[in-house]
Amino acid sequence: MFEIINNKVVMDVRERIARGEHPRGEILQYIKHAPIGTIFEIHLPFRPEPLIANIQSLGMNVIVNELEPHHVRLMTVKLDEI
Repeated sequence: MFEIINNKVVMDVRERIARGEHPRGEILQYIKHAPIGTIFEIHLPFRPEPLIANIQSLGMNVIVNELEPHHVRLMTVKLDEI
C-alpha cells in the first residue's frame, strides 16, 4: 500500500477503499510516526474531507488535486513532531 522513495511516501489506497476498507487511521498513524521532512502523496477515489481535517489538525497543510474523475491526490509534508 505504501511505497517509500527517499523521503517521499506514496500511498495509493483507491483499491482498498473500493473493497470497502477504511484506511484513515492507518494513514494517520503512519504520518504521526514518520520522520520530520517526509513528503506524503496520498491517492484516493474521492475528496476525503475527514482525512483532510485530521491531517490539518496535526498542524500540516494539505494540497488537494483532482487528477481525473475518481482520482484525487493529497500532498503534505511533515515539518514538525506531532
